[in-house]
Amino acid sequence: MSRPPEFLWYIPNQAVAGHRGDTATDDHNSLDTLTRQARALEDNGWRGALLGAGWGRPDTFTVAAALAARTTTFEPLIAIRPGYWRPAQFASAAATLDHLSGGRVRVNVVSGLDDLAAYGDQEGDQVQRYARTQEFMRLVRRLWTEEKVSFAGEHFQVTNATVQPRLPVRGERRHPKLYFGGASAAAERVAASEADVQLFWGEPLADVQARIERLQALSRAQDRDLPPLEFGLRVTTLVRETTEQAWADAEAKVAEMARINGAGWHDHRQSIAVGQQRLLDLAARGDVLDDNLYTAPGKAGGGGAGTTWLVGSPEDVARSLRKYQALGITHFVLSDTPYLTEIQRQGQLLLPLLRG
Repeated sequence: MSRPPEFLWYIPNQAVAGHRGDTATDDHNSLDTLTRQARALEDNGWRGALLGAGWGRPDTFTVAAALAARTTTFEPLIAIRPGYWRPAQFASAAATLDHLSGGRVRVNVVSGLDDLAAYGDQEGDQVQRYARTQEFMRLVRRLWTEEKVSFAGEHFQVTNATVQPRLPVRGERRHPKLYFGGASAAAERVAASEADVQLFWGEPLADVQARIERLQALSRAQDRDLPPLEFGLRVTTLVRETTEQAWADAEAKVAEMARINGAGWHDHRQSIAVGQQRLLDLAARGDVLDDNLYTAPGKAGGGGAGTTWLVGSPEDVARSLRKYQALGITHFVLSDTPYLTEIQRQGQLLLPLLRG
């Protein structure tokens, strides 16, 4: 039986106002402002939200804990980095928050380049970086599901470690899901063996299908000993009541991005990772791919999930997302700006179509 889709949003967690065209106000990252977004997500049918991470941003786990305390059903998808965290400390912190929130924690493990020296970390090349991530994910999962864990790896060691509080089994859920991204060969090997959910950015359907098939083949080749890998889509969705209005607004927003040289939009472009380069390369294939995947934002300075957008009426965008679902995508992380306005608009206009 196919798994029902889950729909999450994105809370930017930025020190600088105006992220990706959001309304720039002094209190943009206050607890009250972020709580309004989290509660709006609860009120408008969303499961939770991804919280972005990186040095120079507010600490993601602290923000997630504060929002979990001010909400009742909101599930934070907490982006974290091996190296910034060590496995045992992270496993303990996440188990504590999961206990206090009634099982609402999700985790997005990020291995992309960051300002490592600023927080006292260091890494080798890409192969070494992902080898460390693989150890981190395997050890965190063991700490959540086993007692008296001893492990001596190349990067991490623990002796006789038992995380408290213990995580109760909640239906099929034994622990918080571990989401993961990355499009390089090294990243895909880690995803195939260790991730619960592999996240893709907004690539065309055929490209996503090819990546799903490759990851499934890798899982078999590596004798994956976990439940089957699940797949997710992290993409900007620009939704208006009519197709014509959506495209008019999308083109106007891209024109403004070009005028300001993408200021506030390119938080994933300090270093061009493999997945980011794949998105930027799509523009050479046309401004619009498939039915309504808009690539022009990448040419105007968009980065990460802001590089490509699904544009259209609620019916247009729902139709496109259902095509991704037919490929095997079951986790959707959507967003547009202004964040609070779009939480409400898309919760009321788009989500009912996707659930129907």
